[in-house]
Amino acid sequence: MHIAPFDNQNKAIVDAENPTVPLNYFNIVKLKKGESFEYQVPGYETCVVPATGTVDVDIEGVAFEAVGNRTVDVWDGEPEGVYVPVGAKVTLDCQSDSAEVFVAGAKYDKVLDPFDVRADGIDFVQYGSDDTKTHRKIKHILGQKQHDKVGRLLVSELYTVGAGGWSGFPSHKHDTDRVPVETRHDETYNFRFKPNHGSGLQMLQRVDNEPGDAYHIVDGSTICIDNGYHPCAALPGYEMYYFTILGGLSQRSLKQFFQPTHEYQIETIPGIKDMVAKFK
Repeated sequence: MHIAPFDNQNKAIVDAENPTVPLNYFNIVKLKKGESFEYQVPGYETCVVPATGTVDVDIEGVAFEAVGNRTVDVWDGEPEGVYVPVGAKVTLDCQSDSAEVFVAGAKYDKVLDPFDVRADGIDFVQYGSDDTKTHRKIKHILGQKQHDKVGRLLVSELYTVGAGGWSGFPSHKHDTDRVPVETRHDETYNFRFKPNHGSGLQMLQRVDNEPGDAYHIVDGSTICIDNGYHPCAALPGYEMYYFTILGGLSQRSLKQFFQPTHEYQIETIPGIKDMVAKFK
């Protein structure tokens, strides 16, 4: 499902119990200096990630100050985030001239401890190649390093390297819980392009070797993946970024099932096996 960019007025874009991706939650909060925003999502653990700007984050009296260091856009520095336990009350206070804050969530039933992830704690992966048109880098905010501190939520930022090219290839899916072959993980993306008048394509092929769906994605597009194989691409001449939320049904570690027709290309893309291993 494609949700075109709109002024959500700080209300959830993908709310709790969304019919397409019930395991996910997603909000974009925009604030100006001195403004505050409070939220609470019963039944979901969340993660606060400033796309730009700096915020103080208070989680029921536990304070994390000056989270976020980017000013111009998501290419302007490393991400930072704060993990929020299930159902906790959160207050965001804007410390910069303005801030745009992603709030990612996954359904979970246990209350864990809050913590922050600063720029030096990001788990970085780069793989692919220009020759295979698959060159990209991933910055895991809630990734393998935080595995024992989080319930079912994985949060990452993905960037195409260079201008144009494919991401999420070889095509894969994770819509059926059949461990260890595949796990059910609902997935939500928010896209950005540089320059921001760029755009791209999100494919969604429900069945191997049968025609599927395609969505024209633009700066600010949100995509909800419920089932099917789902590669995406940026137009030549444009860099693409997407904020990624994964929520697991029965476990946090993601087990992707590669599309049988294209699975052999795992052997042609440098570093892809290391990338797959990081989604734990």
